[in-house]
Amino acid sequence: MHEAFIFLAIIPLAILMLAVLIGSLVWAYQDAEKRGKSGWLIVFMIFLCNWPFSLLIWLAFRPEVKSG
Repeated sequence: MHEAFIFLAIIPLAILMLAVLIGSLVWAYQDAEKRGKSGWLIVFMIFLCNWPFSLLIWLAFRPEVKSG
């Protein structure tokens, strides 16, 4: 019984974390494209380099928005 409770408690948390991960990767892709950088390269970097810390690095060092 105890194992079932832990399992039922972990599943919603795992789904929530997956949704946050996917949402942040979609946002980073769109943000990078808007700033004139390769969206896929930024998403790849964020996903492989210890998310969520790499997302914070992108936020700190992202370039200015390209106009036009």
